[in-house]
Amino acid sequence: MIFDTLLLQADAGGAGMSQLLIIGAMFVVFYFFLIRPQSKRQKEQKNFSESLDKGQEVVTASGIIGKITKMEDEIVTLEVGTKVYIRVTRNAISKEMTDALFGSSDKK
Repeated sequence: MIFDTLLLQADAGGAGMSQLLIIGAMFVVFYFFLIRPQSKRQKEQKNFSESLDKGQEVVTASGIIGKITKMEDEIVTLEVGTKVYIRVTRNAISKEMTDALFGSSDKK
């Protein structure tokens, strides 16, 4: 009788450990498929934003296509037509949309 009770308690402890391993595995999956790629995209966007230069054609997050004519600290002036200029913040320029439209972000 006592031996059976000890066996049942040992089995219950093993179930807790397997649940802990499953939760740990789920965290690892979330990290590699959700958290890590998102932080990588944020880092790439930041590097792209810092590397903007005059004369470069870019696309804003809202889809406006323009050529950089003037750059201040966080404000970028884009020429969107003949003598038509708009001012946008530096982080409004999308790396993904610029790369999709113009190819590599290294082109100017």
